[in-house]
Amino acid sequence: MPASHRNQPPAEEAEDSRRAVQSVEVGGRLLLALAESRNPLPLKELAARAGLVPSRAHPYLVSFQRLGLVEQQSDSGYYALGAAALQIGLACLHQLDPLKVAEPIAQELARTTGHAVAIAVWGNFGPTIVRLVEAQQPLHIMLRVGSVMSVLGTATGRAFAAVMPPEQLERAITLSPGYEVGAARTPARSWRKEVDEVAAEVKRHGVARAAGRPIPGVNAFSAAAFDHEGHPALVLTALDHEDRLKGDWNSAGARAVRDATAAITRRLGG
Repeated sequence: MPASHRNQPPAEEAEDSRRAVQSVEVGGRLLLALAESRNPLPLKELAARAGLVPSRAHPYLVSFQRLGLVEQQSDSGYYALGAAALQIGLACLHQLDPLKVAEPIAQELARTTGHAVAIAVWGNFGPTIVRLVEAQQPLHIMLRVGSVMSVLGTATGRAFAAVMPPEQLERAITLSPGYEVGAARTPARSWRKEVDEVAAEVKRHGVARAAGRPIPGVNAFSAAAFDHEGHPALVLTALDHEDRLKGDWNSAGARAVRDATAAITRRLGG
């Protein structure tokens, strides 16, 4: 036997390593169809959504019922996801780490746009940078992992302000230690009205914006990603020089941030 063939696996083994189980994929389409429906489905409609005829779909549903993945309502005969499906879904959600989910999306956002991208979470003193991807072109900003961002003076903080409970915002705004990035030196001003304005702005545009502030010549767009309970898990921010990141609400940078945070939210079950 030629030496080049001695260490190669038989063709059958190589094929086995790539082989999928078609019946699992077919049955999975039924489960996904139930997951996408807000209401239980009759057999005919469920089969149609999965691209099957009812006679082919029914044996799968019988097996899924035995496993607890699917339940059939006694009164209508309609099908819905069962307790085992709920258990699997909850286990998946509990195993998710928002930062691990967000990091590859943030890296891709930075790669495709060239902008600096930061991930922030709500820390003891408010919005705190926990990941930072540098811009492709030089961007001279005093921002690093661990930086605490002003709630109302930065895009990151404003994205949090639009979705956080008022009591948490009040603590961050009124009891901040005074070293946060972009902090205003006017503690006596009324902040509740501005928070309401920020929330309306974010609801209208899908992102928070900081155009030329707190750093002149630098624009930023931020948006929150939500977990399966609807809580803000983190905020994603893209920032760059105004020549490279336009401040228009519908700019490519703003759209990219909206799309990236929507992808994180979907991955977190939000």
